[in-house]
Amino acid sequence: MWAVARRRWIGYAMACEAVAGALMVTGLATGFGGPVQFSSFGVLVGLGIAQAEMSRRIERLRRWMSGQTHINVTSVWYLAGAFLLPPAWVALLALVLYLHLWLRVWRHVRTRPAHRFAASTAWAMLSCFAASAVLTIGGLDQARLDTAYGVLALVLAAAVFELVNVVLVATGIYLYTTSRSPADLIGTWEDNAFELATLCLGGLAALAFVHQPVLVVFVLPPLLLLHRYLLLKQQLQVAVVTDEKTGLLNTAGWHELATREFTRARRRGTGSGFAVLMIDLDHFKRINDTYGHLTGDEVLAAVAVAIEASVRQSDTVGRFGGEEFVVLLPATGDTDVLGIAERVRVAVGELTVAVGGPLRISGLSVSVGVACYPQAGNTLDEVLRSADAALYRAKDGGRNRVAV
Repeated sequence: MWAVARRRWIGYAMACEAVAGALMVTGLATGFGGPVQFSSFGVLVGLGIAQAEMSRRIERLRRWMSGQTHINVTSVWYLAGAFLLPPAWVALLALVLYLHLWLRVWRHVRTRPAHRFAASTAWAMLSCFAASAVLTIGGLDQARLDTAYGVLALVLAAAVFELVNVVLVATGIYLYTTSRSPADLIGTWEDNAFELATLCLGGLAALAFVHQPVLVVFVLPPLLLLHRYLLLKQQLQVAVVTDEKTGLLNTAGWHELATREFTRARRRGTGSGFAVLMIDLDHFKRINDTYGHLTGDEVLAAVAVAIEASVRQSDTVGRFGGEEFVVLLPATGDTDVLGIAERVRVAVGELTVAVGGPLRISGLSVSVGVACYPQAGNTLDEVLRSADAALYRAKDGGRNRVAV
């Protein structure tokens, strides 16, 4: 956390975590909101865990494809809990379900580091506490759901939950990335429509729980279908920016991410920058001419794996076409980037590719061009041209080397 997050974000996240913990512990100790029905708490925990287990693979793929996700379908249980449980117990419900998600899903996803998980958990707890507390203070927590006051209570709880959550998350994203894009901060219209559908299911779950508890299980199938639809949408989005031969980002996908990083670096000002590696596989035409294009594709895929394994999790690798690759290294200075570039060169040189039967291809090498922002240019295109020029110097100098 201290290495990758800004100090302002760290202070904000730790403050949210402290307040969430204090509110939950105080509420549990004082009995704020009245006594809890342990059966209701247990059923909501059980349903939340069951839904997470049934959609575990879907959620893992979603988080892998999108490191910054605005939609969390567990909110269906939070809204039901806001009406059925005291505020501190709804916060505890969020904590339990988030911990389960971390243990079973998110800790396996490289885009979901522990410090971001902890902050997200605190934001969910605060949103749940606020939604339930408003009903408790307004005396609506005892309203019958088949009355106008009951409907008002559900709508109010959903509105408070969503408003508090949006403000907390948007503030966190802004402090973490300095992005001012509405889509980055609060999600797209489609994201919010999906969240509304999830909250509607939460209202139906609360209604079923009060009047006919066995009907609560009927909330699960549409919830899982909505979740699967969201995965399909993300898969289509990923397919558009993915190179089919290597699984890396294609030119368009990589350039979009690089543009975002350039914007962040420019906003951060002096002392902030990033680096770019242009990587070309030496003598690749010989491989295609000798072994065929299918073998050449296997070699490209193996080199892509070697490059990804040699860079950091925060770095982004793309294929620029042919035998050329490109790597974006956020917040990286001159000294660090040279070490990473050399690590890539050595990793490819040690590679042996099995391409069927006894055939093994070794002796591969790459030439690497390095450029850093802002030293190499004032725009992203200028940095890319500098890296490309350095790549040609490496090739002219005898290949299998790094040039700046």
